[in-house]
Amino acid sequence: MSDVIHLLPDAVANQIAAGEVIQRPASILKELVENAIDANATVIKVVVADAGRTLVQVTDNGKGMSATDARMAFERHATSKIKEAQDLFSIRTMGFRGEALASIASVAQVEMRTRREEDELGTLIEIAGNRVFKQETVQCDKGTSILVKNLFFNVPARRRFLKSDNVEKNHLLQEFYRIALVYPDVEFLFYDQDVEIFNLPVSNTKLRIEHIFGSTKKKMNQQLLSIETETNLINIKGFIGKPEYAQKQSHQYFFVNGRFMRHPYFYKAVLTAYDQLIQPTESPSFFVFFEADPQTIDINIHPTKTEIKFENEQAIWSILSATVKEALGKFNIIPSIDFDREGVPDIPVLTSDKEIVPPKTSFNPTYNPFGNTAYKRPAIDWNWNELYKDFEGEKKSHEAMDRQHDPALIFESKSEDAYENSGHFFQLKNRYIITSVKSGMLMIDQRSAHIRVLFDQFMKEIQHKRGMSQQLLFPESLQLMPEDYLFFEQIKSELRYVGFEFVAKDKDKYHYQVTGIPAQLQSASSTVTLLNDIIERVKNATGDAVSAIHEQIALSLAESAAIHTGQVLEKEAMTQLMEQLFSCPIHNYTPDGKKIMAIWTEEEIKSRF
Repeated sequence: MSDVIHLLPDAVANQIAAGEVIQRPASILKELVENAIDANATVIKVVVADAGRTLVQVTDNGKGMSATDARMAFERHATSKIKEAQDLFSIRTMGFRGEALASIASVAQVEMRTRREEDELGTLIEIAGNRVFKQETVQCDKGTSILVKNLFFNVPARRRFLKSDNVEKNHLLQEFYRIALVYPDVEFLFYDQDVEIFNLPVSNTKLRIEHIFGSTKKKMNQQLLSIETETNLINIKGFIGKPEYAQKQSHQYFFVNGRFMRHPYFYKAVLTAYDQLIQPTESPSFFVFFEADPQTIDINIHPTKTEIKFENEQAIWSILSATVKEALGKFNIIPSIDFDREGVPDIPVLTSDKEIVPPKTSFNPTYNPFGNTAYKRPAIDWNWNELYKDFEGEKKSHEAMDRQHDPALIFESKSEDAYENSGHFFQLKNRYIITSVKSGMLMIDQRSAHIRVLFDQFMKEIQHKRGMSQQLLFPESLQLMPEDYLFFEQIKSELRYVGFEFVAKDKDKYHYQVTGIPAQLQSASSTVTLLNDIIERVKNATGDAVSAIHEQIALSLAESAAIHTGQVLEKEAMTQLMEQLFSCPIHNYTPDGKKIMAIWTEEEIKSRF
């Protein structure tokens, strides 16, 4: 029997490694930008197209590479950052250290141009599927420019596992934030095809946070408190958010030695400091930077290098919690006891030996302000009964007509469980509608039913582009974050179809005035909140991009315009709601899968007695 174990070809081995290293386009952006940082670049430009599927380009003005280094960079386990095993315990550089570039070249088409400052000419290398198609000398700028095109072109199965463009764009932006926040001394530019999303100049950390997450309406520097602690164990600095600005979705970042990390244990330490200061459903923003000895941390416990193990986690937990509490107390965020009583009026203390005497008042009980007037109201016989004499006949005729055209009688043949001719509706707990059907008793959740009805209406308006709009007397101001601008531009036309109207304000492309809202919305008080909710839903939408966007917009509008639980409904309103519900193609479930109705048969009801 022949031997069965053999060495894999390099191309196959690299594709296997790519399965762990290159999960999505954001993994490519992270690796290339971190390599640019390691090359001491001062200006880094990022260009993406089609959420990274078609193109991810990173250009820097770093040290560049020689022709030999440029070719060796794509070999597996080739790196300039590690020379011996001991170096693994004192790593300060970024990247995957010899795995990423080879993995990228195995599943994408890569073009690299690089030149060192001392060289007159640079090097051009084109690789696709681990095959080198071109290597030649070219004229190029100092630094390195890498284009990664058509990700997973030779692995179609992997490409199908990518999420929607909205989700992948969000991942790209998150990876960009995690690097840009750590290096404020580096100028970053981010382009989505031809649209400039970020232009981050050289600044300090606080200004960098303001440039990324701030806006003209929402000043981040007014929401942050600085923290700084130096110990023999660890150094901590950064910024935490004020409790009054806590939100359900906040900006939360931990960094250690310039590397982003996730650490639930340290997150609990920060949250403990905000105890009793924020609502349980809210969370504060924070940007915490740790500086630790590389030998006291382990960054190799997770493939993405985002989960890091510390030697003295309990001690660091106490230091971090105390640091946050100190900052909150220093800036008078935590209520404190005031012992300064200078100038305070002296209020006597109540004692038991003193009798409490109520203040004395005097008045004339016989005084009548109308006693001196001689005017008396004349007696007039209005004959109220005569006013209704002519209406009695009309009332009876209208009642007979209403019985003939009672909407509750129309449901006779709607479905198997159609309404009976009684037309009796009852509202239970101002939440459920109860009526009789042929098979027994029907209970419907009024809010869920209304959401289903409105969802179908909004979907028709989007598809037919004919939504009704009501103008606002006082336009609402919509200030977009840079990462939200991409998604807003994508859905702006669909929002206009349902009745929204926007006007760009001045020359700020991130600032809009909302001048009209859909006619179904009861008020404009939460218009901006609703639009932000729509954008957030679109970010996380999965499946077909166009249909998913339409569904998320319609669902957000339906939930905002639907009647609320606890609202009292008249018989006519309940009847109309039932008509509309059973005219929907799907009337058993809401668009997000919640059950709308339940039927108790006569047998089930009898079994209870």
